[in-house]
Amino acid sequence: MKTKFWTGLVIVLLAIMLVGAGASAWRFLRVDDLYAQLIGGGAMLLVILGVWVLGRELFFGIGVERLGRTLEAEGGLPADTVERSAGGRANRAQADEQFKLYAAEAEAAPEDWRSWFRLSIAYDIAGDRTRARKNMRKAIAMEKTSRTKG
Repeated sequence: MKTKFWTGLVIVLLAIMLVGAGASAWRFLRVDDLYAQLIGGGAMLLVILGVWVLGRELFFGIGVERLGRTLEAEGGLPADTVERSAGGRANRAQADEQFKLYAAEAEAAPEDWRSWFRLSIAYDIAGDRTRARKNMRKAIAMEKTSRTKG
């Protein structure tokens, strides 16, 4: 619950900042000076980019949470059996073993979003956040497709 509170607070603060930046950009765009208009245009592009990134990350987080709740209800969440150092780093050998298990599962059931969700978790534990997010996006898209089909 704490995480959702802080996430919400950061979102609200970012939204306030984006509205303020958008208002400033709009004021720059309305001035009859070319340089001011260029600054306003650049600022507006940054605001649009910020809104897009915020929306994309929000929908990603909502999707991950939805899939996690579904897997938890089914009893299919992967157990976190990897030991961690005092600093929080996963034991590399154990993380690799867990990764091999979930990679084989994803190969055996490539059409099941659940296997891709678990593979994503394994990538994250192994320290490969880029592939973890890529596979999680795949799992979210697959689950959405399966939900809309029936």
